[in-house]
Amino acid sequence: MKKNYLLAISLSMISFTQAQEKEKNIDEIEIHARAKVIKEREEFKRHAQSTEVISDYEINRNNPEFVEQSLGMMAGVQVEKRTQLGGQRIIVRGYGNDQKFNNWGIKMYLNNIPLTGADGITVLDDVNFGLINRIEVVKGPAATLYGGGSGGAVRFYMEPETKKGTSISEQFNTGSFGLFQSSTSVTNVGKNHSIITNYGHIGSDGYRPHGKSIKNFYNINGEFKLNENQKITLLATHGNSLEQVSGQISYDDYYNKIDNGNFAYIRRGAKTKFVTSRVGVGHIWQITSGLKNSTTIFYAGTNGDRIAAGAYETSSFSNYGLRSVFNFNQDWEDFGSQAEFGVEIQQSLATITNYRYKSVKNTEPPVLRPLSDGSYFKNMNHQNNYFAVEKITYKPWSLMFLAGLSINQIGYNRKDLLAIPGLFMTNTDNVYKKDLSFDKKFKAVATPHFALQKVWKNQIYNLSYSEGYNAPTSATAFIPGLNITNENLTAEKAKMWDFSIQGLIENTSIDYQFSLFSINIKDKLTQLAGRMSNAEQTAYTYWANTGNQKNKGLEMSIGYSYKPEHSLVSKIQPFVNYTYNDFKYSGFSTYLKEDGKPAGVNNYEKKSVVGVPKTKVSFGLDFETNLGLYWQNTYNFMGSVYTDFANINKVKSFGLLNSKIGYKHNFNKWDLDIFIIGNNLTNQINYKFLFYGNSINDTDADNQYNNSAVYTDVNPGPSKAYFFTGFNVKYNF
Repeated sequence: MKKNYLLAISLSMISFTQAQEKEKNIDEIEIHARAKVIKEREEFKRHAQSTEVISDYEINRNNPEFVEQSLGMMAGVQVEKRTQLGGQRIIVRGYGNDQKFNNWGIKMYLNNIPLTGADGITVLDDVNFGLINRIEVVKGPAATLYGGGSGGAVRFYMEPETKKGTSISEQFNTGSFGLFQSSTSVTNVGKNHSIITNYGHIGSDGYRPHGKSIKNFYNINGEFKLNENQKITLLATHGNSLEQVSGQISYDDYYNKIDNGNFAYIRRGAKTKFVTSRVGVGHIWQITSGLKNSTTIFYAGTNGDRIAAGAYETSSFSNYGLRSVFNFNQDWEDFGSQAEFGVEIQQSLATITNYRYKSVKNTEPPVLRPLSDGSYFKNMNHQNNYFAVEKITYKPWSLMFLAGLSINQIGYNRKDLLAIPGLFMTNTDNVYKKDLSFDKKFKAVATPHFALQKVWKNQIYNLSYSEGYNAPTSATAFIPGLNITNENLTAEKAKMWDFSIQGLIENTSIDYQFSLFSINIKDKLTQLAGRMSNAEQTAYTYWANTGNQKNKGLEMSIGYSYKPEHSLVSKIQPFVNYTYNDFKYSGFSTYLKEDGKPAGVNNYEKKSVVGVPKTKVSFGLDFETNLGLYWQNTYNFMGSVYTDFANINKVKSFGLLNSKIGYKHNFNKWDLDIFIIGNNLTNQINYKFLFYGNSINDTDADNQYNNSAVYTDVNPGPSKAYFFTGFNVKYNF
């Protein structure tokens, strides 16, 4: 799609609507549609680019801990994960699947606390998704308000209770794969406070060999009113997460429903373990009738252990900083002004040790390489974002113009702790040859955001242009397999045009959202493969600027909330979410490194972007009755995807049918919800996680696929139907 084409559409609609009768203010409209619509319209108007919301209702259509079942239904969003309960990777508009592990390029928050560290990496294993009751996704470059991130922003919320009184609640689930899950909460809400404390436990044997998951969470969430104009917010969490990792299998095994795991992972006891404490204290102050400030000071500390087929890594990570946002509103005659400006400052300190395994077949215990082949770093990362957004509204036309700018600056310092003089003796073969300490500071980058937004009756039209910025991290600037630095990387930039409509039809019982977008990503940062020409043919990965990527797409969502009169059925609620992607590489090339040197260039001009389906469709149909019985059904179709840049390996499409049947009833002081959930009811072969590009090249001699012609990119999902049952019970004192 062309920029002038989108502009012409927007201007023609604006000129048409200007001739219509004076509109009713959107805030005055009584919403009868789905529960999420009011907040979704509010956030769409605020961000002035495609924004969608998942409410508590959508999250609880399945087990909330399986966040891919709710968030993955959204148009333009994919969720992958390495294990049953961990290793989540969120992909927005085709962006975010470059990392083999974790998330990069998409900014994520829990309430006002950044989950994304100063290094740009987000780990979600330590988030208690069972307590999340709202998720907001800003699609595409969202650097103006959130700093960095070419893919957008994802905001998770644990909102406090508002109903006054004291209550205690228990949520319990059990079922397939040995799942045992409980969550106990105590809530107290008074005139000037709301506080909830929670302990949650979830454990499962997993649906794969060597796939056990164990998580324990402790949470405190509260709001405390100081006076009519000020309140304090508190969120404190502690999580202990252990996920065994089965490793990837071959395509042949995947399609034949054979999952023995990857022996190189299993023999080495592969796992990820995180112990995380996180706290954020916020102050919300209505300074004057038109001026408001929200400031949050936050800290997170994580100790981690990771064992994979090729490495054993331990880490200690802390991230701290503040986010402060001012809102200033002023009206005069026919015009209104809304300004939003602030700062987000983060700094992180991490010490990481990485020991490399030898690629030796059938070894018990695994054989480690010499210490000098590993690494021991102390990293100091910092990220500063300063932003300002101004909205001018001409009230008679309900026409708003937005102009925003963000200044983003990232840098890091790495100290090589193995380079201490005298640590390695020079009269042995075990010599540490190079000090890998270095400093890197990227120049401050300005990322603008412009938008034109028109409200007509129940419709909101929005044309926006925004930019994103994603700098290399201290991790991407190092090649563990070669023990050398990778200092030539440059930051990638993304530019997006987005035309979106969010509306209500008829008597506001039908809601919809429609988006056309075009994203150009320049100097794409991509994880690639290399190898050493030794007897082991040891594989390793490294990062490079590989060229450009052009993402063009269409997203549509529509939902309907129908309430029959004089019927046993009290509500019928269908929805459809549709995504069409046309994502291509442009000027995009890679080369395989052998012994750290280029060994042949491959050009992938106009090839389809890996990991992104042409089509993704989600359907839902819910029924509620006056007796308290309910039935919720979802079907999520994922089109076929390529896993390699040359578009040779194609993973087939699949569709997952899930259903939940339950009974809700309130009596005396009790609230009760009993249910049973069935997932993948049609026994479809499906995957949960794929490795993309040429980043694997799995030639480890200790796995059962020790053949360079066999690709092992697949982490499969359960290929047969599986079930859970449980209850939520609450007693109100």
